[in-house]
Amino acid sequence: MMNKKWAIATLAVCGLVLAGCSTGGSSSEKSDSAKKETAAKEQVFNMVEAAEMPSADISLATDEVSFSALNNVYEGLYRLDKDNKPVPAGASEEAKVSEDGLTYTFKLRKDAKWSNGDPVTAKDYVYSWQRTVDPKTASEYSYLFEPIANAADITAGKKAASELGVKAVDDYTLEVKLDKVTPYFEQMLALPTFFPQNQKVVEQYGADYATKSDKSVYNGPFTLVDFDGPGTDTDWGYKKNDTYWDAKNVKLDKINVNVIKDSSTALNLFKDDQADLITLSGELAQQMANDEAFITIPEASTFYLEFNQGKANSPYKNENLRKAISYAINRDALAKQILANGSIGTTNLVPEKFVYNPDTKKDLTKEAKSSVKYDKKKAKEYWEKAKSELGVDSLNIDILSSDSDVAKKMLEYLQSALQENLPGVKVSVSPVPFSVRLDRSNKGDFDIVMSGWGADYADASSFLDLFTIGNSYNRGQWNNEEYTKLVKAAGTTDANDPQKRYEDFVKAEKIIMDEQGVVPIYQKAVAYLRNPKVKDIVNHPAGAKYDFKDAYIAK
Repeated sequence: MMNKKWAIATLAVCGLVLAGCSTGGSSSEKSDSAKKETAAKEQVFNMVEAAEMPSADISLATDEVSFSALNNVYEGLYRLDKDNKPVPAGASEEAKVSEDGLTYTFKLRKDAKWSNGDPVTAKDYVYSWQRTVDPKTASEYSYLFEPIANAADITAGKKAASELGVKAVDDYTLEVKLDKVTPYFEQMLALPTFFPQNQKVVEQYGADYATKSDKSVYNGPFTLVDFDGPGTDTDWGYKKNDTYWDAKNVKLDKINVNVIKDSSTALNLFKDDQADLITLSGELAQQMANDEAFITIPEASTFYLEFNQGKANSPYKNENLRKAISYAINRDALAKQILANGSIGTTNLVPEKFVYNPDTKKDLTKEAKSSVKYDKKKAKEYWEKAKSELGVDSLNIDILSSDSDVAKKMLEYLQSALQENLPGVKVSVSPVPFSVRLDRSNKGDFDIVMSGWGADYADASSFLDLFTIGNSYNRGQWNNEEYTKLVKAAGTTDANDPQKRYEDFVKAEKIIMDEQGVVPIYQKAVAYLRNPKVKDIVNHPAGAKYDFKDAYIAK
């Protein structure tokens, strides 16, 4: 996840925190009710996150940590299953879709309740969606609603939020009208951004809403507990929600979450049986690769360097400078030696094995044919061109990043690589807490920022939309009108033509990579140690990372 999907706990946003580049499920393990083991008496699960939760507000959350939390304490119309397919959850059945593909009608479960006992009704969805698109809320994810009628005009301040194309026909019937055919619309509905909110509770707490766990109500398998503040709290939990409509099938009583940024500390907790799930990287991943608790899960997420091109006289507007930096990075060495968790070096924005030609089934990344690779000679050649065009002999660069253990190691590598391969470049690094990195990125307070995006849904638009002109996630303000035109066409005039839509995406990917509008570094996989007694956690390679609804502790 991104600004999906990616949006990401260890280094950057997620967007969050949906279906993508692997078979999903809990690594290679699949749930099979016929083979379930006997559950232990105590159903308490302890996990480690690598970053604080920046927001517990559905309308404001953008990152992987927040999305994973929201995915377990709230529930929307759909929930992704172990194969990353959207299945009815808050909806009682699949949507009825009009012949023109522009009207969706959902029937809601009549047994769904909030944790305060209120029924979950269609009005809760209408209120939540209107709140998110309202410019007063300042939601960075409001752009995801653009397929819905009037959403773009609302977020632009041209229409009132009440004019959004969503209506409560009655308490348990929700009607959604789209402005354009959106092939991935039902995938998006499993994203926490589209979950309901209880208007009475939001208005009761006002500015304090969702700032602590007792300042909200929940309709998911669990309730949020012990959460004391966005971006600062380092431990919280999820408690089984007895008012949840399917509570009888929720086995875990409590999930305890602790933020541990140092991998060695997390490993010690795991070895001492104080943690059941931790993330590994680098040397520790290599050391533990043969352990029975070791698993690695690929994700539909890309990490990249984003340049601040919005400042007046920014040197990063210079294409040759961006290319020089890109050619100076040995991505394969970084992925294998520093990450060492199954991640792969990449020269593409869209992940591999994620989007395919609808006719030939060829991978989009192969057809876009990115020309960038590690080449010290070319790095120096582009650096010489950039110096001449900029009228400089040297350049001071600062790279902003999160302060997790793996992020710091990557910063050290990038600092060394750029200074060694680009004579005259001096690199400083700024590892900061995750929430601070997000805040500085949003404000444009950076030279270069190491960012990441996890797909919000299984479509190239989840990545390519990010860098269109005016998108709030285009924090570096790279602007290319032809690129924006192609991405917009894929979502409008070409939306009903799968092949033409795909060709728009290929051309757009080629443009941003030819110009190195952003510099991709690696496609993420995550290595974990998970207690073998913990069963049926569902991991999604994109979007909300964890689903604990069916998880349990075996004897």
